[in-house]
Order: sequence, then C-alpha cells, then structure tokens
Amino acid sequence: MDVIIWILLILLFSIASAVAAAYFAHRAGRATGLQAEQERQRQLFMSAEDQAERILAEAETKIKQRELAIKEEQVQLRNDMEAELARRRQELERIEERLQNRLDSAERRMEQLENRERKLNQRESRLDQKETQLAAVEQEWTTELQRVAQMTEAEAQQLLLERVEANARKEMAQTIRSVEAEVMDHADRRAREIITMAIERTASEHVSEYAVSSVDLPSDEMKGRIIGRQGRNIRAIEQAVGVDLVVDDTPEAIIISSFDPVRREIARMALSKLVADGRIHPTRIEKEVEQARAEIDRVIIEAGEQATIETNSQGLHRELQKLLGRLKFRTSYGQNQLNHAVETAHIAALIAAELHANVRVARLGGLLHDIGKAVSHEIDGPHAIVGAEIAKRYGVNDVVVNCIASHHGEVEPQSVEAVIIAAADAISGARPGARRESLETYIKRVTELEEIGNSFDGVSQTFAIQAGREIRVIVRPEVVDDLAAIELSKSIAKKIEDNLQYPGQIRVTVVRETRSVEYAK
Repeated sequence: MDVIIWILLILLFSIASAVAAAYFAHRAGRATGLQAEQERQRQLFMSAEDQAERILAEAETKIKQRELAIKEEQVQLRNDMEAELARRRQELERIEERLQNRLDSAERRMEQLENRERKLNQRESRLDQKETQLAAVEQEWTTELQRVAQMTEAEAQQLLLERVEANARKEMAQTIRSVEAEVMDHADRRAREIITMAIERTASEHVSEYAVSSVDLPSDEMKGRIIGRQGRNIRAIEQAVGVDLVVDDTPEAIIISSFDPVRREIARMALSKLVADGRIHPTRIEKEVEQARAEIDRVIIEAGEQATIETNSQGLHRELQKLLGRLKFRTSYGQNQLNHAVETAHIAALIAAELHANVRVARLGGLLHDIGKAVSHEIDGPHAIVGAEIAKRYGVNDVVVNCIASHHGEVEPQSVEAVIIAAADAISGARPGARRESLETYIKRVTELEEIGNSFDGVSQTFAIQAGREIRVIVRPEVVDDLAAIELSKSIAKKIEDNLQYPGQIRVTVVRETRSVEYAK
C-alpha cells in the first residue's frame, strides 16, 4: 500500500507539473504556435506516462519480492513452530512416561504397605490372643502360688523385693570391691612403669631362706596330733598340698618331702601355723593351706616385681615375673636362685658397660638366664633351653633368648652379650656376695625419708618401716586436726616424689592420736 500511494503521488506531481508548465507557457505569450505547444505537452505527458509505467513496474517487482519474502518467512515460521511442537510433544511424552513409572511404583508400594498392614494386623491379633492366654495362665499360676505358699500377692511381692534388694546390695558391694581392686592394681602397675629408678647395687646373702624342708615341733607329742586319728590329719595335709610328710625318729622335727619347692614352702607355712595354733583337724588344715597358698602367691608376685625393679627391667610379661618370683624358693648349692639371677644381671651390666656392649640386653639376659629352673621339675630338658623357649613365648627379644639358651653351652652364643652373661653367671656362682653399695644407699634413703617427715610443722616423730617402703608420721593432735592430717600426708608424699629416687612406691601414714590420762588416787 505504501508503494501504491507513493506512485500516485508521483503521478499527481507529474500532472501538476505539466499543467503548471502549460499554464505558464500560455501566459508567456503566444509566440509559438499552438501546435508546438500541444506537441510539447504531448511529449511531456508521454514522458510522465512512461515514467509512471516504469515506476509501476518497479513497484510491482518490489511488491512481488516482498510477497515472496513474506511467504518464505511464513514457511520458516511454520517449520520452526512444527519443530518446537515436536520437541514439546517428545518432552511431554517423557514426562508422561516418568509419571506413569512413578504411579506404578506408588501402586506397588501401596500394595506392599497394605500387605504389611495385613500381616501386622494378623500379628496383633495373634499377640492379643497370646496375651489373653498368658493372662489366664498367669492368673492360674498366681492362684496356685497363693494356695501353695499360703501368701497373698502383696506379701509375695514384698518378700521378693526384699530378696532382690539384698541380692542387689550384695552384688553391688562385690562389684565395688572388684572395681576398687582393679583400679588399685592398674594404678600400681602404671606407677611402676613411669617411676624412674636408680640401680641399687646390693650385696647378696645366699642362704636357704624359703627352701626349708623341716618343721620344728615343740615336743614329740605334737607328732601324734599331726598324724591324727588313723592318720586323717597327715593325709589331709598331703592331699591338700601335694607333699609327703616324713615322721621318723628325728626328735622334735618333721620332714617335708616334695620335688616342688613352692608346694614345700606352702606345706611348711601351713604346718608351722597349725603347730603354733595347736588346733589340728582337716577343716583347719584346709583353711591354713589356702591361706598359705594365697600368701605364697603374693610373695611370688612381689618377689618377681622386686627383682625387675632392682634390675631396672620393667615391662616384662606378668608370667615371667611370676616365674622369677618362684626362683625365690629355689636354691642351688645353698645359693638362692632369685638372688643369683639379680646378681648375675648386675655383674653382666657392669661388664657390658666396660666393653661398650648393649647394657640393657646384658641386664635382662642375666636376670632371665635361669628362668627355666622355675619349671625344670615340670618340663623335661636342660633348664637353659626350657628357659629360652619360655622367654620366646612371652615376647622376649631374640638376642636375649639366645643369651639364655647359650649360657651353659647347649647353644652357640650369637652375640657378645651372650658370652658376657655366661661369664657373669660363673662369677656369681663362684663368688657370691659381690661388692655393692646398697647398704649405704639404703641407710641414706631411710634417713632422708625420716628427715622429710620431720621437716613439716606439727610433726612429733617419723619412723621409716618395712625397709623404707612406708613411713609413719606421728603428729601433735593439738596442732594438727583431722583435715590437716589428710593434707599433711599428701604434702609429704609430694615432697618425697620430688626429692627422692626409690623403687616401687612408699606409703605415707599420718597418725593423729589423742590420749586422755587420769590417775585414780
């Protein structure tokens, strides 16, 4: 439409120009002829008509081109719309498929839930039936119990609660004691591991302290009481301990015979207590034997721990410490084997230090070199080989194991320390009582303990007892009250820890005693 309007405007402009030209020509004069003027107007008109036709032709061409472009654009738009519709159709199909899958899954889950609900309903129904049956049985049982016990339900409940309470109190007390014992044992082991100890060189006395095989009697009459009526007492002792009692013509003495030195010592302790007490019968014998066995077990453990502490060999397996403690009851040619093991460890350490060898390996090998003697009566074989196998079983270093096995030549030594231990063993056996500085060290430590106790205000006296393992501090009651006594014990223990080096632990006991004295005249 814009092109047509533009063409019409051009035509009107051309006609107006022609009319204006004719008008001005007419007004200018009539010098030319009318024919020439008409010819000129005709030519002008023809020129305007040709121009109009050309313009119309161009306009038609442009219109056709415009229509063609519009059609092409319409075709492109249609194709784009069809493609978009196809894409959206595919997307809708995928969405519809996912929705259908979800719907199927939801239906399956709903079906499963319905099945579970049916099963739960069935179980609840069965449980209700069982509860009803149980209630009926319980009612019958309660009625029967009341009839048999001649007690009401309230009375039975009261009796049951009282018994449960008593049992609970008993179990609680046992648990508390067990926990306390466990905590004390753990604290003791932990303290032994972290305390730094100095090596005390002690002069050993090699005597048969705990290997005594005879018991002195106050009179020969006691032999008859030990034998008992028809020999029941002596049989009870022999069966309880596993030893043989030899009652011969030896005046005022009875001989204990056993291959096991520990059993022999248990029998000696139990028999000594029975003789001192005078009451000898099977029940008393069993009681004394149990007490002696517990005492020997404690002595064995303490002896093993003390040996490891004295040789600075902490960290050994618990069973190895027990075996070391059993050597306390074993002698060889009058030499106590535990003292011999400790002395051998000291000598081996000194020689290793002089030769720049491994002092720790030498000390540990010297301490354990005769460990096999603790079980030599139970296991066949040389005690060196048996001891090496025991040490290897409980995680001892292979070098130390070879030192144990080779100290009597059954196995070839594989290190300098093995030769050193063999030499130290020979030195200790041939020269018991090697020089040590322990007497002066012990006296100095005990003196320092008493001085530390006396250094606090309000202390009257301080006594070091039990070979320096305990100090008892006597305080003046008018100066130190009960609360101050507790604080004083902690302060003394702290000062001992800070100023002294000592094996194991030292017990500090503060005693506050008030005495009221009056004389009757």
